[in-house]
Order: sequence, then C-alpha cells, then structure tokens
Amino acid sequence: MMKLVTIEYQGREQVAFYTDRGIIPLTSLNEQLGMNWDTDLFHLLQKNQFAALHNWYDSNGQEHLPSLPYLPVNEASYRALYRRPGKIIGVGMNYWAKAIELSGRPPEDEPVIFLKPHSSLIGSGEAIQLPDGAGQISAEAELAIVIGQTCKAICEEQAMGVIAGYTTSLDMTAKDIHARNPRFMQRAKSFDTFLSLGSSLSTSDEYESLNELEIQTVHNNQVTHSNTVDHMIFSPTYLVSFLSNVMTLYPGDIILTGTPGSVTIQPGDNVGCQIAGLRKLENRVEN
Repeated sequence: MMKLVTIEYQGREQVAFYTDRGIIPLTSLNEQLGMNWDTDLFHLLQKNQFAALHNWYDSNGQEHLPSLPYLPVNEASYRALYRRPGKIIGVGMNYWAKAIELSGRPPEDEPVIFLKPHSSLIGSGEAIQLPDGAGQISAEAELAIVIGQTCKAICEEQAMGVIAGYTTSLDMTAKDIHARNPRFMQRAKSFDTFLSLGSSLSTSDEYESLNELEIQTVHNNQVTHSNTVDHMIFSPTYLVSFLSNVMTLYPGDIILTGTPGSVTIQPGDNVGCQIAGLRKLENRVEN
C-alpha cells in the first residue's frame, strides 16, 4: 500500500511518500536514486506515471526508502493534493439516512450530480471564506475518489482498475440560496473556497474492506456525523461507472461521494473531515 502527500518543499508544492519513518519527497528519490518521476501529483497522474510508481513501490521500491533523507511528519507543511483538477464532480444525497432527512422520501434511482469549479479549491489549514449575503453555509465531509486512468463507458467491475486512490474532502453549500430554488444548486456550490481537498492519498490496497471505511464530519473538534461506505446509496465503483457513461473521466479528476451529514458553519469555527488511513483535513472559517 502506497501513501502519498503533497507538501510545500523547496519553495513549491510537490508530492512525497508518507511513511512511518517520515515524509520522503519524490525530489529526494529522484536525486538519490537517479530516477525521473514527476514531482507534481497531478502531472504524475496525467503522464500515466502513477501506476508505474505504485508498481515500483510494491515490487522493491519501498525497500529503498529507509536510506533516503526524510522530514519529520509533524514538521512538514501539508497542502491540497493539487490545485487544478480537470473535473471535480460532486454527488448529492448519497447516504440513505441523509437522503431521507433532506427529502422526506426514498432516494432517487440515479445519482444527483453537480460540478465544482477548481477556483473553489483550497487545502487543509486554509480558510473557508463566507460570502457576503449568501446566508447560512454548510460544510460536509466526504470521501473523495481520485481517478488514475482515462476511462469511458466502463462497467462497475472495471472501476477499481481506474481509481488511483482516495482522499478527504469538505464540500460547502450556500444553504439559503439552494433552498430558494433547487435549480440554484450549482451557484450554491460554486463560491470560492467552497471545496477543501485533502493533502494525502491512499491507494485502494490500504483498505481490506472499503465498505467498512468510516467518514466523519468534525465541527469544532467534535464528531457530529459519521457513517460507513456500505451505507452509501451508490457505491464508489458504481459512481465511477455511472459517471464514465456520462462523460470521459481523466487522470486527476476528483469525485466527491456524498456526506454522512453537514454542519452549519460560522466565523471562528473549525470544520474537518476524518477518515482512517488519511491525514485529517481541517479548515477554519472566516468572513
């Protein structure tokens, strides 16, 4: 299992291995072992180097890591995995309890989807800015899928083969705007800073049973909502297949899989997403 993080190192944001020993930038790997991996995670995915890096790591690559210089885990400056995904696709009302709570009736037969602009994207530790006049704002912790290979019209059984891994995310919504008219959902989701993307990525082999993985919404250091993947209406593999039949998915595309529950946020709050195997994602809230 391979865990990667994006950190600020040598004056720029770049990818690194996250190990029990510490953080090992790919820059160090290239320099010490004479390799030539791209050190930007999005470009690593785009250039189809991610699968090769994973294979190198699983074969004997990880045995080289202890000999490389490392940064202590607590001293690294963590950033969003990358800043400009090709597509960020959100899925609404994807947990049974949440869907019934919001609509008062059984969930839809097909996923509710929307797009988030990359201008909305921030990383852990950055501020969520509440827009003037937008009314109540909610934040929702979600498991995010990172696509690793180009795919179009694939079946569900093929979906795991195109997933690079998973990360944490927070999806913000202007609740009052959406409540005025459901057709306003895209606007309610699209303000600057309305998507926080985690700093760490874990490959699928991190989880023996993805269905048992728990997603937690954390508000002011308290877990307010929690649920597991097996309580999703549409599973991660179903979503990848479904969306690939709507649009071509490319390496680096992000799919937000829905939330176990949202919280209303105010200036001065801290809100987060907590998922086993991934670094906690946390953001402060400002006017």
